[in-house]
Amino acid sequence: MWDYLQAVVLGIIQGLTEFLPISSSAHLRIYPEIFGWGDPGAAFTAVIQIGTELAVLIYFRHDIWRIATMWLKSLVKPEYRGHLDARMGWFIIIGSLPIVILGIVLKDVIESDFRSLWIIGTTLIVLGIVLGLADRFGRNDKELKEISLRDAVLMGGAQAMALIPGVSRSGATLSMGRILGYEREAATRYAFLLAIPAVVGAGLFELKEIPGGDNPYGWGPTIVATVVSFVVGYAAIAWLLRYVSTRSYTPFVLYRVALGAATLLLVATGVLAA
Repeated sequence: MWDYLQAVVLGIIQGLTEFLPISSSAHLRIYPEIFGWGDPGAAFTAVIQIGTELAVLIYFRHDIWRIATMWLKSLVKPEYRGHLDARMGWFIIIGSLPIVILGIVLKDVIESDFRSLWIIGTTLIVLGIVLGLADRFGRNDKELKEISLRDAVLMGGAQAMALIPGVSRSGATLSMGRILGYEREAATRYAFLLAIPAVVGAGLFELKEIPGGDNPYGWGPTIVATVVSFVVGYAAIAWLLRYVSTRSYTPFVLYRVALGAATLLLVATGVLAA
């Protein structure tokens, strides 16, 4: 029963943090350590993210359907290949390749060394500062329809950095999008769409680890956490997406720096085990 209660709390944390540029994987590593529960593991983290990504699939279902159908049409009918939705389909596929390739190549490092709280605390601070600078000095004049293959590849490469907990998938993609001059809404929308193949793919890839391996909870609590993350994520996504799309990222930058500094301090003083 205690495992299930922990799973509910972790599902809530995942649902609340996935859509913000503050790194849900960092929160799922730091807060269980603070609560004395230990590291839930990379497999558990990856699988329960499927819940929040399902919320994204439902929320963006019309966009996804439109992009998918137009992309499929463009494969057989040349006249559709210049359409934005057809190009967006290719951009999402190509932009997902860096995180897929690196995720497979670096699997062992991701599940061990990258989960060090020293690394997570540092990345929270450094990438938080990068996010703040990108938001402050980004041109903010490009719409999503202006996205190019170069920009898609660069944002995909930025997303791949999120294999390190503490970076934040949305935070890295948003930072690159702002550096490239995209409006907050455009950068946010592309970040959400780009994350779908990566998150769902990672979760399915790690399913085999759930019965044992890199997951101390097992199937029952993992399923509970996934369902809770979906419910909380779906309830919060509209507000969170609107907020991230239109407001300054400063509150998230300050929070990241504060959480990162606190994490490093707690590890340095021996309160938390790295």
